Amino acid sequence: MVTLSHAIEIKAPAAKIWDVLWNPGTYTEWTRFFSEGSQYRSDWKVDGRTYFLDASGGNGMVSTIESLREPYEVVFKHLGLLTEGVEDIHSREVMEWSGAQEKYFLTELEGFTKLVGEVQTAEMYEQHMRTGFEKGFEVVKELAERL
Repeated sequence: MVTLSHAIEIKAPAAKIWDVLWNPGTYTEWTRFFSEGSQYRSDWKVDGRTYFLDASGGNGMVSTIESLREPYEVVFKHLGLLTEGVEDIHSREVMEWSGAQEKYFLTELEGFTKLVGEVQTAEMYEQHMRTGFEKGFEVVKELAERL
């Protein structure tokens, strides 16, 4: 596993950026670089359930929120896979990476906000994840500064 970090400065308050990150309409726009049609479902509760899903809504990642301080921080812990609507959190394949974290931090500084995303991923997905954050955060910036 490798830990990647990407940061961007955005001329908008944290609450506006948070909305761009997690509003279902804009979430699909900035996450398309990870997977076209990405969506998520969450109860937004610590130790609850969050699903990061593909366009079909039936496949993706099963996660939980470890830490939530809206609109400044959310830490997801990935628990397993969802395949055709069925959760897998115990297979050998899943146990190799279960517990990997994905974190978002927003820090307001004199007229702009620094957005930092961190993710733990397998080396084989490193470039894909790096590109997703670089291109995706540019979309977040554009939307937050324009809307």
